Amino acid sequence: MGWRFQLLLAAALAGMLGVANTALAQKADEPRAGAGNENAMSDKDAENAISAVVRVKVKAISDARTNANLGSAREGSGVVIDDKGHIVTIGYIVIEADSIEVTTQEGRTLPAVVVGYDHATGFGLLRATAPLKVKPLALGESETLQVSDPVMILSAGGRETASIAYVVARRPFAGSWEYLLDNAIFTSPPTLQWAGAALVNRSGKLVGVGSLLVRDAAERGSPLPGNMFVPVDILKPILSDLKRNGRRAGTPRPWIGLATESVQGRLFVTRVSEDGPADRAGIHVGDILLGIGPDVVRSHADLYKKMWAIGPAGAEVPLRVLQDVKIVNLKVRSIDRVKYFKQRPTY
Repeated sequence: MGWRFQLLLAAALAGMLGVANTALAQKADEPRAGAGNENAMSDKDAENAISAVVRVKVKAISDARTNANLGSAREGSGVVIDDKGHIVTIGYIVIEADSIEVTTQEGRTLPAVVVGYDHATGFGLLRATAPLKVKPLALGESETLQVSDPVMILSAGGRETASIAYVVARRPFAGSWEYLLDNAIFTSPPTLQWAGAALVNRSGKLVGVGSLLVRDAAERGSPLPGNMFVPVDILKPILSDLKRNGRRAGTPRPWIGLATESVQGRLFVTRVSEDGPADRAGIHVGDILLGIGPDVVRSHADLYKKMWAIGPAGAEVPLRVLQDVKIVNLKVRSIDRVKYFKQRPTY
């Protein structure tokens, strides 16, 4: 069965044949080095991939620090990745959770618990409290994805929410919240149910987990709406650590609790985490970050790399900041971001 027909069949099974249009057929016909048909997705592969995606509903603790930005009631998707009931999702859904429920495509709802979280990658790992009776989705090789590759995006809701998209970019992504990926996956057209959604390659394997809706998927500054996915390749080295210890091995990076926006080579402070390191050091919304020590910083990536190079969490970060019309030097004692989160009461 040919690759084009396999792809159209997978789209039809997902209830999204209209998305797999003439352009998709043309792309599928294009020859690609090493793109044989032996690894093409079958109809059974598509069904298995769809059934491995579960709905994740979270109620955060009442005084969660993240409630102001994420709300206390959160919902997204997760992907069952092994027969132990482990579910990978995007971490911001489940941080500071009070209770979690997961629901399979067949409508079976079970409680779940947070097993692990990793701020550096953005992944969260859950485990259902009883067998889900769902075939897990195997992890693929996200590194092999190339621009123009067709992919399936699967979120909770089954065929009705499944869609076909293209990889439109592989490039670094720097988030305003002290977050940096070296080789994020960008797809288009966008799905509006991106949080924790599964990005599935043509072999029916998981290659990414949905994180964001973006306006410039193909290239920074060029308007093309799409989604950013976190590659599963960066989950693999830490997966056993998350299962065993709840976090990756080694020392955590320094975190100071700032969100910034880059404007014409300057970083403007747009949010300061309440009672976080930057807040305690006297940084305010509207300040402009000029540098770390004597070094100028002009972008998110520049700021993060210089800050993380200072040392692990607990290191003192010397920031040079423009406040009103005065340049001030502030010493910010960094922390492990996980320790900033509130914990669910045990009583």
